[in-house]
Amino acid sequence: MNKKYPSKIIALHFASGVSRQPMMCNLARKFDLTFNILKARINPKEEGHMIIELMGPEEDFQKGLSYLQENGVSIQEVAQNIARDENLCMHCGICLSLCLTGALFLNPKTRLIEFNPEKCTACGRCTKICPVKAMQVQIDTNGE
Repeated sequence: MNKKYPSKIIALHFASGVSRQPMMCNLARKFDLTFNILKARINPKEEGHMIIELMGPEEDFQKGLSYLQENGVSIQEVAQNIARDENLCMHCGICLSLCLTGALFLNPKTRLIEFNPEKCTACGRCTKICPVKAMQVQIDTNGE
């Protein structure tokens, strides 16, 4: 692919047994799509979950999504971001153990919890556990 295409972040949910198929390889090979795996938790004998950034021409993108659905993968577009309200955060650290990407981390110098939105995959785990609701979902209203 020579042309730069906008990316879309999607969540994939695999039923038992589907994770043994070369889905990501086929997206690139058969549909000329580029992907970046942002988060994956897959066990070949159980269900799996993956968040990917997918890029390619809209027509190929739609064909790739159809291919995934035809092969037992449920798809959800991730149209949200996570933000932190600095005024609410108590820096208790409860969110740290749930953040698999390292977007939330302890600054060793200040001993405060910091948030790097660039690393965040918008899984929403931190929003569910935060006792003061400092971590909040922001719905993307760009229409993409």
